[in-house]
Amino acid sequence: MTEPKITPELIASHGLKDDEYQRILDIIGREPTFTELGIFSAMWNEHCSYKSSKKWLRTLPTEGPQVICGPGENAGVVDIGDGQAVVFKMESHNHPSYIEPYQGAATGVGGILRDVFTMGARPIAAMNSLSFGEPKHHKTKQLVHGVVEGVGGYGNCFGVPTVGGEVRFHPAYNGNCLVNAFAAGLADADKIFYSAASGVGMPVVYLGAKTGRDGVGGATMASAEFDDTIEEKRPTVQVGDPYTEKRLMEATLELMETGAVISIQDMGAAGLTCSAVEMGDKGDLGVRLDLEKVPTREANMTAYEMMLSESQERMLMVLRPEKEAQAKAVFDKWDLDFAIVGETIAEDRFLIMLNGEIKADLPLKALSGNAPEYDRPWVETPAVDPLDSVPEVDPIDGLKALISSPNYASKQWVYEQYDSQVMADTVRQPGLGAGLIRVHDTGKQLAFTSDVTPRYVKANPFEGGKQAVAEAYRNLTAVGARPLATTDNMNFGNPEKPEIMGQFVFAIKGIGEAVKALDMPIVSGNVSLYNETDGKGILPTPTIGAVGLIAEGEDPIIGQARDGHVAVLIGETFGHLGQSALLAEVFNREDGDAPYVDLALEKLNGEFIRANRDMIKACTDLSDGGLAVAAFEMAEAAGVGIQLDASDCATLFGEDQARYLIACNFDQAEALMIAAAQEGVKIETVGRFTGSDVSFGGISASLEDLSALYRNSFANTFG
Repeated sequence: MTEPKITPELIASHGLKDDEYQRILDIIGREPTFTELGIFSAMWNEHCSYKSSKKWLRTLPTEGPQVICGPGENAGVVDIGDGQAVVFKMESHNHPSYIEPYQGAATGVGGILRDVFTMGARPIAAMNSLSFGEPKHHKTKQLVHGVVEGVGGYGNCFGVPTVGGEVRFHPAYNGNCLVNAFAAGLADADKIFYSAASGVGMPVVYLGAKTGRDGVGGATMASAEFDDTIEEKRPTVQVGDPYTEKRLMEATLELMETGAVISIQDMGAAGLTCSAVEMGDKGDLGVRLDLEKVPTREANMTAYEMMLSESQERMLMVLRPEKEAQAKAVFDKWDLDFAIVGETIAEDRFLIMLNGEIKADLPLKALSGNAPEYDRPWVETPAVDPLDSVPEVDPIDGLKALISSPNYASKQWVYEQYDSQVMADTVRQPGLGAGLIRVHDTGKQLAFTSDVTPRYVKANPFEGGKQAVAEAYRNLTAVGARPLATTDNMNFGNPEKPEIMGQFVFAIKGIGEAVKALDMPIVSGNVSLYNETDGKGILPTPTIGAVGLIAEGEDPIIGQARDGHVAVLIGETFGHLGQSALLAEVFNREDGDAPYVDLALEKLNGEFIRANRDMIKACTDLSDGGLAVAAFEMAEAAGVGIQLDASDCATLFGEDQARYLIACNFDQAEALMIAAAQEGVKIETVGRFTGSDVSFGGISASLEDLSALYRNSFANTFG
């Protein structure tokens, strides 16, 4: 097959700018082959090279006594004591999910699970953070159905519990939904597997499913904006098979027990290209691949297609040669492909052969270490005007507006499509706060949450970045878990626009300050840029996935309020309504500043909650919708009424940070007051749980009626 001639149009279609192509010519001293152009395009695109974000990502705190492995590997690894580690990461599959919702979301789940078990960890929990356009937009219902079914279809069949997440709606996502997938696994701390190759002449082994043409060019597609050619991009979306992935996991974990594995890498974005280059680069070795040995499921595949295919359920491994027969037997048993497709070499070369013909011969380091790195111009987001006065509304009407909105209504319709109980270690169902998983055969539990408030980030990227971390900290604390570490998923628009790059820079600054102050280092993550359609960007959405630990001998805070309990508020209320849920849902306004996040106060109040867990029956943090929504959700979950003393909007719906609502007995409330006074923690009683109504300052509605509105609104919109 004759290879296409390298033209300016072909170069542009590979996402390479003129100066980047000139850089390629300077590095190799000649015109690249078509396969080489594809390899450079894959390795130098935004999705693989982080060329616009690397400078700023380096500023994030990534270390701590609990961190075994920070960013740079397939997933982060954190010590949880007793020789055990939790391995976790969050990644985006935004562009594929907008083009083909079911497969885009399904393969997002599959990819993040591989990142975890490639490290030697058995997955124990999954979450997802989903952002869609406005509910009435013509594509939203189709996207919601496809994405939710894709997440559930893959995760349920693979057999990992989905324990939490979030779903939001905003017109800014009309042309570009976000699908952020999180997975966590357990491993022995001394049996973590890494991707750096070592040893010259070692066999490079292809594992898993066969290679097809699905997903060719997927990483490059994910590094570009959408326009009216979107339908033409459908072939770049991968197709997943969760049953093959389940076999691949079992085979991989069994293989790791044999001692055969020197290094191992998931084939994710840019497939065989990226996995081989990363293994060689980290090990200071070259790699030779003989593509005729790659198992394919389609005839006459070219070198270009094989190198850039993103077919799912595949791994690349460097093997101890003396263990080859033993390793092959494992994969034969699980009915998966096992093929030696190349070897490590001493020189700095990425040599690609097909039937004896050289298809690519490149300096391997140049593909990774010499990738372009930009210090893109940025402008700081201008300070917003102070919030004008907000008219008072009937507080029950305000509550109804929030709990009937798809943003704040119960997400039962979503999470009931996910298996949250598989493996039988899930402590409670989704929808009640942070997810909780028992660490099997121990007294420990792990807590998981995913958080961001994009409207805050748009108004004030620095405070919004801090708030995403702070809310994750509070969600973990509210179940009694000590926050350990975080993973970030940075979803933004086009970084070539200085105002978008400014959002990114200041969100990173805010996140960095918060994870340092709250001892939650970033150990893994993902950047997804160019989330724009026809020049319109999404809301800046730096999703924070966080993991916390409930140690042996500690009890989680997972009780429920009951009749007679006192409602106790930890933290100070100033009535901040800027960028609030009430403002958006009742008045259709997005003005004012994001709430200020006092990180010292977050830590003080969080430590107070965890230290006094024995006196707390139920706890939730205050976030969207403030005290009113937190109190309603706590009452609704328990099936008991709530009477709050306040009736004004600012007190009820203000979104001041560092606050928790607690349900406890009267004597426990008194004891908490004494303890809080000693610690300098602001505390007050705000009402009590009783009866069958929700009452704000004497204005009441039936809990039963409000509960029906809360539980049915989402399904009525999307079911």
